[in-house]
Amino acid sequence: MTNMAASTDEANAASSEPHGPVPAGSGSNSPQIQYSMVLDHLIGDKRPVKDLNPAVMGALPVPPKSDEQKMIERGMESCGFKSVLACVGGFVLGGAFGVFTAGIDTNVGFDPKDPLRTPTAREVLKDMGQRGMSYAKNFAIVGAMFSATECVIESHRGVSDWKNAVYSGCVTGGAIGFRAGLKAGVLGCGGFAAFSAAIEYYLR
Repeated sequence: MTNMAASTDEANAASSEPHGPVPAGSGSNSPQIQYSMVLDHLIGDKRPVKDLNPAVMGALPVPPKSDEQKMIERGMESCGFKSVLACVGGFVLGGAFGVFTAGIDTNVGFDPKDPLRTPTAREVLKDMGQRGMSYAKNFAIVGAMFSATECVIESHRGVSDWKNAVYSGCVTGGAIGFRAGLKAGVLGCGGFAAFSAAIEYYLR
């Protein structure tokens, strides 16, 4: 009877523990590993960052850039190079556009003093060349001005967004139209700015 009472008291004492009976060998001074500590060690700040070297990842190692390569990259990213490139591109595009418009114009080669005379092939080609050269020069000037202005504005603002093109279009259009007067300059600024904004919206 005494043994049964003792076992009953032990069972009640074990059930009264909040986390069940304490296993043997687990004293109050033994370290307890928590799940949050494991996660912090695996994916937290304590996890060392691996070196993503291409050679380690299995790809070919990238050799360091030489001083000549860095100088070439800086030159290609400069405003002068961008302006020259835009000037050349505008010249080619303007020349092609001028020749195309001259080719579909029925009045190419005709003499205003004698409109009834049929022009020769040489006169037609000469007129097409003159119109193409005129368009090429205008497109080259506009392209160089727009590219240089946009590069300077972007370098000054330190941000590459659509506003640079709008500001550059306004400056370019205003400078070109200002030769015909203040009103033409204002209209040129607004027109070029709106056109630049539309192009940027379409491209982005």
